[in-house]
Amino acid sequence: MPLSEHESPQRSAVEKWAQALSEWAIPKEILDAASENPWIHPPVLYQVPEHIDMTFSHACAVEALPIGGSVLDVGCGGGIAAFAVTPPATHVIGVDHQSEMLEMFTVNASSRAVSSEVFAGFWPSIAEQVPKADIVVTHHVAYNVADIVPFLQALNSHAKNRVVIEIPTHHPLTHMSAAWKYFWNLDRPSSPSAMDLVEVLKEIGIRAHWNIWPGPLRESADIDQESEFLRIRLCLPPERLGEVKDFLRDHPVPPQRELATIWWDVADET
Repeated sequence: MPLSEHESPQRSAVEKWAQALSEWAIPKEILDAASENPWIHPPVLYQVPEHIDMTFSHACAVEALPIGGSVLDVGCGGGIAAFAVTPPATHVIGVDHQSEMLEMFTVNASSRAVSSEVFAGFWPSIAEQVPKADIVVTHHVAYNVADIVPFLQALNSHAKNRVVIEIPTHHPLTHMSAAWKYFWNLDRPSSPSAMDLVEVLKEIGIRAHWNIWPGPLRESADIDQESEFLRIRLCLPPERLGEVKDFLRDHPVPPQRELATIWWDVADET
């Protein structure tokens, strides 16, 4: 039956994901006036501590790792998702589009006496260059990917045993919504969510499991440094740094947020 003029076709989970991410675009007039790129990923926030706590995501990865196995970390940063599981893994593969991150990854592997490979570029465009691994992990990356299906399919095709994804239950920039409202009177969205990603996986035929758990918010403990990062992300000029610092003092960032671990075993996919 054809749709009436008041009806619209129901969007798929994949379409909803892409549409929700598109709504996070910064208005052109704000972006054009910015003196710096606001979409920053400061390497200091991705440094790997000497001791890595065993989270649910890490335990989920270890469960599928053979002794002496390999792990592919997509959007690796300094490599916390990979090095949390060495041992039992003894070989790590890092993929990232920032050379500073890959340098950190390589140094961290060397300091832990773990063999490593790194590949520079965006996933999945460089996926054909990257070898398979026993497990594939990707932490805090999916919300950056609007074209999500090729991204997920490339994760799946590169895992011998299991894929483990970790993301916040809601978009990681939702904690900045109050700041956008204060400085720009701009309302920000809150979608998509981790459960939206589960629906995407279901739609493309991947039977994923998930678990929600409380985890730390990855932010700088230095208010001067964090104020500078927030100023850049808000597209504000350097002379407004003091205002941003005052805002952070009045609106402290919560120390924790809800995280989601989403995983599936490749053997389960038929």
